[in-house]
Amino acid sequence: MSDLFEFYIDGAWVKPHGTAVETVVNPSTEQAVARIILGDSHDVDRAVGAARQAFAGFAASSLEARIELLQRIIQAYQRHSEALIEAVHLEMGAPLSLARSAHVPAGLGHLVQALNVLREYRFERRVGNTLVVREPIGVCALITPWNWPLNQLTCKLAPALAVGCTVVLKPSERAPLSARIIAQVLHEAEVPAGVFNLVNGDGPGVGAALVRHAEVDMVSFTGSTRAGVAVAKAAADTVKRVSQELGGKSANILLDDADLPSAVRHGVLGCMRNSGQSCNAPTRLLVPRAQQPAVIEIARQVLAQVCYDDSNPITAIGPLANAMQWERVQDMIAQAIAEGSRLIAGGLGRPAGVERGYYGRPTLFADVTPDMLVAREEIFGPVLAIIPYDSEAEAIDIANDSPYGLSGYVTSADLERSHQVARQLRTGMVHLNGARADQAAPFGGYKQSGNGREWGESGFDEYLESKSLFGY
Repeated sequence: MSDLFEFYIDGAWVKPHGTAVETVVNPSTEQAVARIILGDSHDVDRAVGAARQAFAGFAASSLEARIELLQRIIQAYQRHSEALIEAVHLEMGAPLSLARSAHVPAGLGHLVQALNVLREYRFERRVGNTLVVREPIGVCALITPWNWPLNQLTCKLAPALAVGCTVVLKPSERAPLSARIIAQVLHEAEVPAGVFNLVNGDGPGVGAALVRHAEVDMVSFTGSTRAGVAVAKAAADTVKRVSQELGGKSANILLDDADLPSAVRHGVLGCMRNSGQSCNAPTRLLVPRAQQPAVIEIARQVLAQVCYDDSNPITAIGPLANAMQWERVQDMIAQAIAEGSRLIAGGLGRPAGVERGYYGRPTLFADVTPDMLVAREEIFGPVLAIIPYDSEAEAIDIANDSPYGLSGYVTSADLERSHQVARQLRTGMVHLNGARADQAAPFGGYKQSGNGREWGESGFDEYLESKSLFGY
């Protein structure tokens, strides 16, 4: 077990002011793998002060210098890829195959995308007799979650650095290992002192102190909608910009002409991926009522292929990321059963033959109605709800009947029909016929799924202010 009792502030590893110790647990084994110190407001002041001191110089750096910096960061990230794979596996339980094929490549992808955008981004443009200039917003607090630690870290960090902001990162205290390696990556890439700072801590301590801090100009937060509301309230007194990527309850609409074996398999595995711990997971499977029996049978067959030992990377799932999340998922399943949701597969407890680790049973409910808890609340676990519908219009209404609006999914043999349905969904993103997400396109949601957009050029916009020079 490692003691990671240092923070990265002003270009060096330093001793924290905080003294509380947090144990990092491998959710696959329930064994401690590391200990960290939880910082306090003094640590936040120190990190924010370093970022503020470094801001003017870094903001004035040339485009060429920041391009070269991103290139060095990408090279260092690639050198540390194996260590990052192991860190993600240890800290949040992702199967090694998923860490290798998805988690670590996602982080690299955002770095590469930021480099590509930076080379072409227009920081100045003429509007009549006015020059509109885009300038870095300032000191940014990046608060990242435990479910996709590298994806969420790099999609914030890369554009912030690319446009000339300085940052203070607070990763989840439950998944701090990969963030520490990222700090080393940036150190090796020779990021100027104070431009990047890392402070470990929890939400009530370090997170709240960052959000309230008068010298923080912008907060980028990814987490639950409940936590996002608290962040927005805490930031309001200083009128800083807050960008939030929050919860989701994404509908996956299979139209009546969809290829059921392919569409159901894709939808079930998409829901189970990362053990269901993805904000954009397709957790509501909307199917024509007459086709529900066939859908149930296909889904059963897919779930029967799920493994927990990574022997089949396509169907492998890991544990829930921590004990608290495991308990939450158990409670949500119990509530769904008590409410009358028809349990088809899975349910409470660990999978058969699994005696250790925070593994949850892949769970399937059918005949779910839109008012049921399992259809409305984000569970963040391997739980799928099948909701039958009687018409295309009803399917759209059900999909939109949610406080969330992050993502949606539509499958049809007729692409134009998919287009028409997608345009009626009140979500920030829609996947057509199994299409994958595009890191060059905006990522974010409507309603209580958050505000602002990440990824690609839209990700740059979050970290910039606009200045109009009239009569230029």
